[in-house]
Amino acid sequence: MSTTVVSSPGKVLVAGGYLVLDPAYSGIVVSTSSRFYTIIQPAAAPSHANQIQVLSPQFTQASWRYDVTVEPKLSVVPNQENSSKNKFVHQALESAILLATEMKGSSSVLSALAAGLDITIAGDNDFYSQRAKLAELKLPRNLESLTKIPPFAPTGGSLAQVHKTGLGSSAALITSLVSALLVHFSVISSADLSEDSEGRHLAHNLAQYVHCLAQGKVGSGFDVAAAVFGSHLYTRFDPSVLEDLMTGDTTSPRTLFPTLSPKNRAWNHKIRPFALPPLTRIMLADVDAGSDTPSLVGKVLKWRKENDAEAHALWTSIDQLNQSLASILTRISELHDRDPAVYSAAVKYLSSLQPVQWMANPWTPPEEEDIMTAFYDAHQTSEAIRAKMREMGRLSGVPIEPSEQTKLLDECVRQAGVIGGGVPGAGGFDAIWLLVCDPVDCSPDQRPTERIEYVWSHYESVSPLMAVESKAKGSRTENIDDIMGLKDTLHLS
Repeated sequence: MSTTVVSSPGKVLVAGGYLVLDPAYSGIVVSTSSRFYTIIQPAAAPSHANQIQVLSPQFTQASWRYDVTVEPKLSVVPNQENSSKNKFVHQALESAILLATEMKGSSSVLSALAAGLDITIAGDNDFYSQRAKLAELKLPRNLESLTKIPPFAPTGGSLAQVHKTGLGSSAALITSLVSALLVHFSVISSADLSEDSEGRHLAHNLAQYVHCLAQGKVGSGFDVAAAVFGSHLYTRFDPSVLEDLMTGDTTSPRTLFPTLSPKNRAWNHKIRPFALPPLTRIMLADVDAGSDTPSLVGKVLKWRKENDAEAHALWTSIDQLNQSLASILTRISELHDRDPAVYSAAVKYLSSLQPVQWMANPWTPPEEEDIMTAFYDAHQTSEAIRAKMREMGRLSGVPIEPSEQTKLLDECVRQAGVIGGGVPGAGGFDAIWLLVCDPVDCSPDQRPTERIEYVWSHYESVSPLMAVESKAKGSRTENIDDIMGLKDTLHLS
C-alpha cells in the first residue's frame, strides 16, 4: 500500500468570538498557511499485523504504539510500553478505524493493517512559540529570522511542556489524522478532499466528533471547520447531533456512520465562502502573557445567562458589525475583480497613509473612490467590533481585550496601511491579529508589514508568526517531496 499524506490548516477567528458558540450567530474564520501533516505508510520495521506506531518527532517521549483488534469487536489498545498517553491520537485511531470497518468491512481494514502502519504527525513551526529558539540562535524576533529556523523544528520538550500559539493545533492535528486514515483505508478518495463532496463532509463530521470526544465537550467547531474547509463564514451545528455518541457507553458496541453520515440533516452547520481581499495580508503575533480560554468563555457565558436582555442586545449589535465586516471585505474583493490595475494603485496609495488620512485627499482619482471608501469602512467596522468586545469584557469582568493588548493594537492600527486588527477568538493576553495592505510594490515607502514589525520589535512580549491566509481550501492530500523538510521528519525519531 502506498504512502498517504494529508495536511490541514490552522485557524484565526477574526470576528465572532463567543458569538460563534450560538447557532444564531456566525463568525469570520481565516485558515492559515501553517499546517499539520499526517504521513501514513506501511511499517518500515518488522511489525506484527494490526499494529500501529504513531510518532510526533518534534517532541520528546512522543511515540505511541497501538494494537488493533477488528473482530469480533473493534479495539485499539495502547501498548503498555508507551511512555505517555495521547487521547487525541487514540480517539482518532479508534473512531476512524471503526468508521472504516462499518463502511468498508472488516476484511478491507484487516488487509490495510496486515503489515502494520507507521504514522508520523508534524506541525509547522508557527503552531509552537519560537521565542526560545530565536533567543538560542541570537536572532531578533522578526519574520526574516523565522525563515532561518528549519521546518518542523524539534521543540526540545514534551507535548505537555510546549507553548502553543493558538492556531488550533489540536483541531488541525485531528483533522489531518482522521482524513489521512479515511483516505488510507479507502473510505474516501484523495479527490474528495479537493471537492465539495460527501467524502469531505464525512471527514469533517468525524473530525468534529473526535475533537469533541478528546476534549470531553462539544465545542463550537469553527477550528475543525477551518481545518477541513479553509477560510469561511461559520455557523455552528446543533450540539445535540453528537449527544448520543458523546453520552453513550463507549465500551458497548456502537455505530458511527448513522450519526456522522453527510446525509444526516442534524448536521446543520453552515459554511459560507470567504477569503481576505487581494493585496492584503493577515499578520499574527504570539504574545507571551497567556490566558485560559475555557475560564474566559465560562465567565462570559455565565454573565450572558444572568443578564439575558443586556447580553442579547450587545451580541446582536456585535453580530451586525461582524456581518458588515464580512460583506465589506467581500465587496473589496469584487472591486479588485472589476479593475485589478486601479485596485492595485489604490492599495499602494493606502499603504503610504494612516487610516485617518485615507479619505482626506480631495484629488483622489474618481475610479479609486469606491475602493478607498470600502477600505476605510473595513477599518471603521473592525474598530467598532473591538469597542463592542471591550464593552462585553467590561460587563462580564473578563479581559477580552486587556489594556495591554489595547495599547499594542492601538499603536498598530495607527500605522500606515493597516486596515484593522484585534484579539482573536475568545481574546485574552496571548495573541493579536492584524489585516494590512500588501501591495505588489510599495516604493518609496515602507511596506505596512515592515512598519508593524518595527512596532512589535519594541514589545518584549510580542513575537511574530509567519502564517498568512491559506488560499488552499482546507484539508488536502500532499506529495511528501513537495513539502520542504517533511520527509526529514520520518528520520527524526
